[in-house]
Amino acid sequence: QILSLVGESGCGKTTLGKSVLKLLNLNSGHIFFNGEDIEKFNKKQLFEYRKKVQIIFQNPYASLNPKMTVYDILKEPLDVHKSGTKKQINEKIYEICKLTGIDIKSLSRYSNEFSGGQRQRIAIARALVLDPQLIIADEPVSALDVSIQAQIINLLIDLKNKLDLTILFISHDLSVVKYISNYVAIMYLGEIVEFGKKDDIFNNYKHPYTKALMDSIPKLGTKYSCNQNIISGELPSLKNLPDGCRFCSRCPYSLPKCRNYNPSNVFISNSHYVNCFLYDT
Repeated sequence: QILSLVGESGCGKTTLGKSVLKLLNLNSGHIFFNGEDIEKFNKKQLFEYRKKVQIIFQNPYASLNPKMTVYDILKEPLDVHKSGTKKQINEKIYEICKLTGIDIKSLSRYSNEFSGGQRQRIAIARALVLDPQLIIADEPVSALDVSIQAQIINLLIDLKNKLDLTILFISHDLSVVKYISNYVAIMYLGEIVEFGKKDDIFNNYKHPYTKALMDSIPKLGTKYSCNQNIISGELPSLKNLPDGCRFCSRCPYSLPKCRNYNPSNVFISNSHYVNCFLYDT
């Protein structure tokens, strides 16, 4: 399935993705993969874990080595993990190229000879070549033209279904999130403030921050390009967080207790919860 992680810039979406990839060490908390705490992995376990969890970076112009051919880019992960003979490696590369829509004839070319959409297909192929179980897609279409975005999004959905993948899709584009997601998590200053199935979040959202995000979507046929009921104030510094609810300083519905106590999760349904005192009865 595809879980989308949504929030404004600086809320911690990419940091969470890097933590799942074990590129950052945790200061607190735990990350479990198939029931195992990844912080306790030894060197051998971590090496195997890196085969199972891969990332698609945001910028296809910076994430591919311009001095390597497409073939070498796709072959490198297989060499690192000693995944088969030369014949098996070639067969795997051809298989992934077919899945991702890369022309076999272009394997001898360099990444700087391709357009942004083609480069992102190469980045996706590189992430898939080790047969991972989980893909971290860190805003994989934000650097692409709108027409190309649709192709890449549809490709990710198709690959998810064909390869039985789980995808953590990091984004701030709610229209893309609505199209691609099975579940949606709303993040504010490093905390998940609302979580649910896609329809729960888009048709029955509860948290004031989620409402503010939805109100920020441009509406055609109105006097203004978007709803003017937008949250005010600046994003608090992570070094100077409030004692209670992290959103209380910007929330139009803030209660007195919000400033001193952090709300716990309130379940609206079995698949939908919100972190807010407004629903804590």
